[in-house]
Amino acid sequence: MSSLRVPDWLLYAGALAALVIVCEWRRENVDAPPAPPPPDAEEGAVLGPSTPFDPLTVVSAPSGPLQPIAGTAFAVGQQGKWITARHVVQNCKKAAIVLGGGRAIRADVTALPKGDVAILTSEGGPPALPMAIGRPFHIGQRAFAAGYPQGHAGEIAVRLIGNEILRVKGRERSDTPILVWAEIGRTHGLNGTLAGLSGAPMLDEQGRVVGVVLGERPRRGRIFTTAPESLGPALKDITPGPDLAQGLPITTENYGRMADNLRRDLRVAQVMCLPGS
Repeated sequence: MSSLRVPDWLLYAGALAALVIVCEWRRENVDAPPAPPPPDAEEGAVLGPSTPFDPLTVVSAPSGPLQPIAGTAFAVGQQGKWITARHVVQNCKKAAIVLGGGRAIRADVTALPKGDVAILTSEGGPPALPMAIGRPFHIGQRAFAAGYPQGHAGEIAVRLIGNEILRVKGRERSDTPILVWAEIGRTHGLNGTLAGLSGAPMLDEQGRVVGVVLGERPRRGRIFTTAPESLGPALKDITPGPDLAQGLPITTENYGRMADNLRRDLRVAQVMCLPGS
């Protein structure tokens, strides 16, 4: 009786398999780590700093007599320090922070030499809003502004588009880097212009200030705010106040309620400048 003979092809296949296993085991592995996940579906690339090649927006300052102006201000730093848009208190030595109920407090105005920002100083004030100056921006990120459009309580929701240069022609020509946002929502029943929202804080989704509202382009639904390079210097001489829980989360569902809370606490208030003040 003959013994069972293993086919030659099976021996060769086994030897080849063993050789492959040994080679793979000893092979150096220099594969790169997995690629990072793509950006959030609602946010894009990091927004770079402003450059002279950014799109230009030109506005003209009024040339006639100064008219009563109302805007928005918000609390920064220690009690009694506020920020608003410079053009709201242009040529105004004294401003009034409206408390409601027919009451207001006087505030001294310090217009900064660069950028459309002014500092107001009053006797006492509410706690400061938390700031997020210096943090990176992402194209498409959401933000929210609370203030007094058309002289009444109101708010908007926006998404970031990019950088532009704002050129103001008139009494003093100036070029200021700004951020441009697309409006995606506003107070129910608020139609038309957002005049009066100038000076309002633009808040990120953590409730921190990322800019100051400067103006709008109504037909296209665009909102302008300060860029970090112009707002940062405005805060360098202000002693920061207590950081209250880094702000409170704001969403598209609750931004109306959050804005009401800020106005009720007078951390966001209406500011007025009257001729002859």
